[in-house]
Amino acid sequence: MSITETEKQAVEQAIHDTIGWALTKDFNRLYAAVAQDEDFFIYHPDSKSTIRGFEAFRQFGEAGWKNEAFRATDYAIKDLRITFARLGNVAWYACLLDDHAEWNGKPIGWDDCRWTGTLEKRDGSWAVVQMHFSFPKDG
Repeated sequence: MSITETEKQAVEQAIHDTIGWALTKDFNRLYAAVAQDEDFFIYHPDSKSTIRGFEAFRQFGEAGWKNEAFRATDYAIKDLRITFARLGNVAWYACLLDDHAEWNGKPIGWDDCRWTGTLEKRDGSWAVVQMHFSFPKDG
């Protein structure tokens, strides 16, 4: 199956939405970009922040990101590579992520975080079903 430029752009937009939403705290934008079921999964660099299922993700995010102390400042997705499955209904990506914010005015965030994930086309829209964030041990 040939993947159109429109499909590639839709996948790239969903990837950006899972990070870029924070600049305006647009939770609707975030939730529209991810699978809203028990398939949703995230590995964070620390083991205590592993997320299994959309409801756990919603609770995790709203407990921290809705807090007035949190303010996203910028992000950059670098070296984004997207690959589509032959049937065209699944895509996976890899990139480096800079993700910056403030907590009570103090800078927090990541530089050059390795970020990978998988999206599935569901009901005509692309949804991220899993993500993995990590840092190299030698870096």
